[in-house]
Amino acid sequence: MRIALVSEHANPLAALGGADAGGQNVHVACLALQIAKLGHSVIVYTRRDNTDSPARSPMGPVVVEQVPAGPPARIPKDDLFPFMPEFAERLADRWDVFRPDIVHAHFWMSGMASVRAATLTGTPVVQTYHALGTVKKRHQGADDTSPACRISVERDIGWACDQIIATCRDEVLELSRMGIDSEQVSIVPCGVDLDRFGPAGPRADRGGARHRLLAIGRLVPRKGFDTAIEALAGLPDTELVIAGGPAPRELAADPQARRLRELAEARGLADRVHLTGGVPRELMPALIRSADVVVCTPWYEPFGIVPLEAMASGKPVVASAVGGLTDTVLDGVTGALVPPKNAPALVAALVPLLGDPALRRRAGRSGLFRARTRYGWPQIAQETVDIYARVVARRNVLTKAVNR
Repeated sequence: MRIALVSEHANPLAALGGADAGGQNVHVACLALQIAKLGHSVIVYTRRDNTDSPARSPMGPVVVEQVPAGPPARIPKDDLFPFMPEFAERLADRWDVFRPDIVHAHFWMSGMASVRAATLTGTPVVQTYHALGTVKKRHQGADDTSPACRISVERDIGWACDQIIATCRDEVLELSRMGIDSEQVSIVPCGVDLDRFGPAGPRADRGGARHRLLAIGRLVPRKGFDTAIEALAGLPDTELVIAGGPAPRELAADPQARRLRELAEARGLADRVHLTGGVPRELMPALIRSADVVVCTPWYEPFGIVPLEAMASGKPVVASAVGGLTDTVLDGVTGALVPPKNAPALVAALVPLLGDPALRRRAGRSGLFRARTRYGWPQIAQETVDIYARVVARRNVLTKAVNR
């Protein structure tokens, strides 16, 4: 098949760790590459956000095409909505030349643009939201910077597209509450690169503390790093490494980094909380292997790739019982699930793991088995392509029926 992946703000070639560069970038990159390995022709379309990058770039067997829409500058994703009609027009122009058999849109604005463009070319569209406006509004309230129309547009996309690929059960329930028929929704989780993440290999240097907790993610409030810092007060002889955010040289100017450091100082933990800044992707496996436990404590999380990377590395995971984390982390088996924003519960889950190396090893082995048997990218890509094939076949049947 000729497959178009659309990811308007999450360029698969972008450096990770910035405000809008995280799990979706990884997901799109890995999915595109693995689908190409299955023998399909794949182009990823993303919005051009600078004048230095070429219009078309190879990413292994995949082509990444940067589509001009709005100024060629980095713009916060929540401010991109006014440029989506132009993005849709540009996509339609390209699909007149490279006519895809199917379009897979990632994120709601990509879905809006893809549905518009595909209507002109008669191409079926599969949608993955990655995050839903209803959930964001519920958890962020007045701090939600999404366009006011987001939720209604997401609902329209759900009705207009040919199929939705949700990443977890929680998302299916949320879509149902939005009035979208569950029969239009399939679940395919995010995946993990099992060649990159594994228990064998180099480990990053450890600090002086006896135990190391590791938290990974963009430095945004919803990731809940402050909960991990609060919990550290109840975990003596333990350090917390927070990996993510801007480059190390830019941490001092980052408001969220300053906030977390001030919290650590106020709790008397400054010498046990270490912010690394953004960590290059190639160094992340060694950093994960250096940890005793990986903690993921967001207020909400549409899916969360970090637990998969930790489990694939043989590390136990203690995570908030929210969103996709309730699918990936098996409570009492691969680690533990705790209520969000609850530092005492986090301490209670971590104390037995840190105090019992055998328990950590058992949880780590269980997580490794789960990652390898359910979340490898070859399996995820095949499940996704199977959905594509069903959608294309269904569209072909409908087209033949209409043309009779």
